Amino acid sequence: MQLSADGVTQAWRYWLLRYRRTWRGTIVISVANPALFLAALGFGLGKLVDHEHSAYLHGSSYLAFLAPGLLAAAMMQTAYIESAGPVHVSARRAGVYRVATATPLSPLDALLGHLLFIGFRILTSATTFAIVAWAFGAVPASRVGPLVLAATLTGLAFATPVAAWAVTVERPALLNGGFRFVIMPLYMFSGTFFAVAQLPGWLQAVARCTPLYQGVQLCRSVSLGDADPLAVVGHSSYLAVLVVGGLAVGARTFQRVLTA
Repeated sequence: MQLSADGVTQAWRYWLLRYRRTWRGTIVISVANPALFLAALGFGLGKLVDHEHSAYLHGSSYLAFLAPGLLAAAMMQTAYIESAGPVHVSARRAGVYRVATATPLSPLDALLGHLLFIGFRILTSATTFAIVAWAFGAVPASRVGPLVLAATLTGLAFATPVAAWAVTVERPALLNGGFRFVIMPLYMFSGTFFAVAQLPGWLQAVARCTPLYQGVQLCRSVSLGDADPLAVVGHSSYLAVLVVGGLAVGARTFQRVLTA
């Protein structure tokens, strides 16, 4: 399978040029959404939670507990939105991928160039979110950088497998179903808003196996400063395997679909 550094760069630049039309709106959303969520849940609901001195918070405020979990979940959503619909549309007849692969660009160039752009979107969104969380006092300034890296890895762990799958999807309804029946349950039950230990025993076991739980735990341990090195390696390795696995599968699915 052909791979060209220049081809990957050209594909990445194409998506950046498209993004020039919409970046202002996405920046507003990236700032407004975390600010509203943190204000409503962190300061509103958080006062009630903090008043009860929940043992599940391990001495931290609910705002400090919520912010990194919400960041990880937001990057999961960003990754899905950026890699599901756009990849599906681009792979259809007369789509961007079809046009690109009629030139010297290979399917692998198209995949990697698009994933570079998706990674850029996740990184910038995570940075904006982390800065807002820092401004709210939820994250110490010294931990913003590591937190952004952890959140970006979490997003990429969703982006690469979703892209590998979305290129094969024929019906857009499947993408909507994936968001409704996979992404939203993960958002609600992977430790974003409350400790997984509060779930029933069987559901705890299921939640701990999910990629979002791994991302939430990684981001939260980095943000709160109580990271166990072995746990960090475990969470990071789990997410990295998904990134690499998604790339490996995506290389095959893109080649099969775009050369059919």
